[in-house]
Amino acid sequence: MKPVWILLLLVSSSACLDKLNMCMNGKHQKETPGKEGELYNQCTPWRDNACCTANTSQGAHDDNSYLYNFNWNHCGTMSDACKKHFIQDTCFYECSPHLGPWIQEAFEDWRKERIIDVPLCKEDCERWYDDCKNDFTCKQNWHKGWNWSSGINKCPDGAQCQKWTAIFPTAQSMCELIWSHSYKYTTLSNSSGRCMQLWFTPPNPNRKVAEYYLNHAQPATATMTPAFLMTLIGFLFFVLQY
Repeated sequence: MKPVWILLLLVSSSACLDKLNMCMNGKHQKETPGKEGELYNQCTPWRDNACCTANTSQGAHDDNSYLYNFNWNHCGTMSDACKKHFIQDTCFYECSPHLGPWIQEAFEDWRKERIIDVPLCKEDCERWYDDCKNDFTCKQNWHKGWNWSSGINKCPDGAQCQKWTAIFPTAQSMCELIWSHSYKYTTLSNSSGRCMQLWFTPPNPNRKVAEYYLNHAQPATATMTPAFLMTLIGFLFFVLQY
């Protein structure tokens, strides 16, 4: 029985490693993370290990980007100070290889997986809110409910453009509601090692954060690639022969 226990330990270890270095099954993410030397502008910090391609990183910076045809300027021109945070948010979502503990199945036609309750550092959320507080929007949840009849998102009938602070009274409400609870507001500092940073200077600090939550905050579930499964089956067959 000893080889079987060794096998189980290998499976558990490999599952954890995959969770710490994986890409979600989304519309534009790569199948597996890897080096990308030519990532564009604000996506550059992920170039050593990224789930996004150079083309995706370019698209993350474009108004009405081909990525999702999403219009940041749905209530007038979004300020540059505010827009830079949404660009960084897009880079984080598309490029990050360390979101495994928060990836869940998604039942949407444009992606198979999504993130839920990723703990954001207080500084990242509050600076985002502070830089957008004088802008305008018409909706709390930007994931759904838009008028797409023109091919890009417009405010739905009856929704009035209002100042940001009227739609989002606090930084917490913005960070948690705007993308359907993809993020969770925390009071943790980016020096705590317990929250994910949208803004950072390489090396990427978020792997250690993901490792902490994988080991302490959530049960580890197996996420194995087809190649690993084939290797596992072969090894299991060998063990059972002896």
